[in-house]
Amino acid sequence: MENEEVMGGTSDPVDKLIDVDEDDDDLVEVELEDVPVTVGTQKRKAKRRKTSAVWAFFEMLPAKGDGDKPCCRCKKCGNKYVSPGNYGTGTLKRHVESCYKKRTNDVAQLLLGNKDGSMSVSSSKFDPDTFRELLVAAIVMHDLPFRFVEYVGVRAIFSYLRSDVVHITRNTAKADTLKIYKRERDRIKSMLKSAPGRISLTSDLWTSIITDGYMCLTAHFLDKNWVLHKRVLNFCLMPPPHNGISLSEKIYNLLCEWGIENKVFSVTLDNASSNDTSVDMLRTQLNIKKALVCQGDLFHLRCCAHILNLIVQDGLKEIDGVVQKIRECIKYVKGSQGRKVKFFDSVKQMSLDGKKGLRQDVPTRWNSTFLMLESAIFYRRAFHHLELTDSNFKHCPIADEWNKAEKISTFLAVFYDATCVFSGTKYPTANLYFQQVFMVYLTLRQGSESEDEYVRRMAEQMLVKFEKYWSEFSIVLAIAVILDPRFKLQFVDFCYKKLYGVGGSYEYLKVREKLFALFGEYVSNVPTPSSTTNNRGKAVQDLQFKSFSKETMFVMKEFDCFESDDVVGQTQKTQLELYLEEPRMDRNAKLDILSFWKGNQFRYPELAAMVRDVLSIPISTVASESTFSVGGRVIDQFRSALKPDVVEALICSRDWLYGDKDLAESQLDDLTEDIMKMDINKENNDEPPSMGSNADMV
Repeated sequence: MENEEVMGGTSDPVDKLIDVDEDDDDLVEVELEDVPVTVGTQKRKAKRRKTSAVWAFFEMLPAKGDGDKPCCRCKKCGNKYVSPGNYGTGTLKRHVESCYKKRTNDVAQLLLGNKDGSMSVSSSKFDPDTFRELLVAAIVMHDLPFRFVEYVGVRAIFSYLRSDVVHITRNTAKADTLKIYKRERDRIKSMLKSAPGRISLTSDLWTSIITDGYMCLTAHFLDKNWVLHKRVLNFCLMPPPHNGISLSEKIYNLLCEWGIENKVFSVTLDNASSNDTSVDMLRTQLNIKKALVCQGDLFHLRCCAHILNLIVQDGLKEIDGVVQKIRECIKYVKGSQGRKVKFFDSVKQMSLDGKKGLRQDVPTRWNSTFLMLESAIFYRRAFHHLELTDSNFKHCPIADEWNKAEKISTFLAVFYDATCVFSGTKYPTANLYFQQVFMVYLTLRQGSESEDEYVRRMAEQMLVKFEKYWSEFSIVLAIAVILDPRFKLQFVDFCYKKLYGVGGSYEYLKVREKLFALFGEYVSNVPTPSSTTNNRGKAVQDLQFKSFSKETMFVMKEFDCFESDDVVGQTQKTQLELYLEEPRMDRNAKLDILSFWKGNQFRYPELAAMVRDVLSIPISTVASESTFSVGGRVIDQFRSALKPDVVEALICSRDWLYGDKDLAESQLDDLTEDIMKMDINKENNDEPPSMGSNADMV
């Protein structure tokens, strides 16, 4: 009976273990299994081949008992499956697709975790490859040294968590980092190539702790979904000389390496004479290839944040005595713990809110000086009380000096607000800048007519510098705000008349002329998404007409002629004119301008193409400068021997993998130093106030 069942039945054990997949063309030889086969009353062992490619990723497990079904195990993750037999290998194939599909991008996301600090992805199976990728990604993410993987304590932790873990060396970690950089570089190059619009650039120079010069080149662009992107393209060694010729050649060569030399719209640089020379040469090179719009008239922009800093620094020289006195007051309080306790007692005696931070400025950053003045004025009465109780405190300003500081602080508030916009890490679109510059200019003109002599002198000094630097490219800022449906041309007209009176009409007409000239370039030269849409619409139209009779088509053409006769004599308006003639939106409306133009890109295709390029213009080099803070951590005094290509791989990979997550978003308050965190509302607080960071301040 046993023989008959085996020989004549349809469930032969050989068929259960061997899967011949007719749909699988890629057959590989994997392993041979010994399978018992019954012939008559005797058993023999026959070796059969597994022909499906999926068996390259699985290994067969020995059967635990005679009645158990054969099982297999994934070589990568260790998951076990019952051997499919006659039912095909579809389950195994789906597992292979999901198991081997993981990439380092997923590992990067895993490191980011959730808001509560937990990991966003978890797995009960240990994967050595994923562990290695996580380790290298952590080095990139947290600016760790490569020798981190060789720390005895770190290796002890890894061995405790997994006894069979394979430790890697610093050279292996470095090689893996370079692999990540090369792969991500190809991805960024593809992203730049597929960007529908032009690309704006920022660039700046930085000197490392060992005096090596580095250049940071950053790209700013909108993708097809109207999402604004910032990507550090290069952080490369820039050997001397750092003159205009060398800078222009370096930037041009980098653009050619990325393949975007024909897609550049503008470049924003720091205010330096060498940069002016390099921009002129770079503009000439690109104009030879006819790669710029308007022959490069809007190509060069100066960093707004730097210009504003220069303007205010000139003005602060007029009140340097008052600022210096307040600075000395704060230095005195900071000098010892005993002085802090005395000052804290004065704060309580004057019934002031001790939660507001007392800050010391960084003299080269005027906005930190503004914050210092603001906090010192708040504790004005506490300083007076300290002067009475501490005979060694001799720097307290007199009443007239405090009044002067208050007026200067009020005057500088507008400049501080503008700096916050210009220097934001999550920088806004270009349409928001014109309002800030207008308010700054208006404040300066009003200040130059102030009754207070020191305010007037300060404003006049600042006004000269403002007109020197900002008169040339205010047109770019004006064009950007015109493309905001809440402002349009009316706002530019209003601003110029407010500033110049009757003479504002000339400035307004100059902006309007440049606006229409720029739009004309896009109508005639720039390809837009409308071409694809029109072709698709034409195909649909042709398909519809194929179902019409000839008589019907003749009638429809007659209708077309009728419509044409109806509009005879009317001048066809451009998309820009139609947009400008539409009523403005409410100025206070909360508008996502990128979403607005995304929704109107098919209504105004040529205009939307221009908007895409203008709104992505960066008005400051803060995006490039923020990379230098990372560079300072990567090339510290202990890692100054890193080769330039490794430095670039670390910094660029960090930006490409984690830049959008703002892991270390810089705040303006980070430019200042908190002296103390004072909290007079705590009960039973017998100890002096502790030092606190800006993040702890309320």
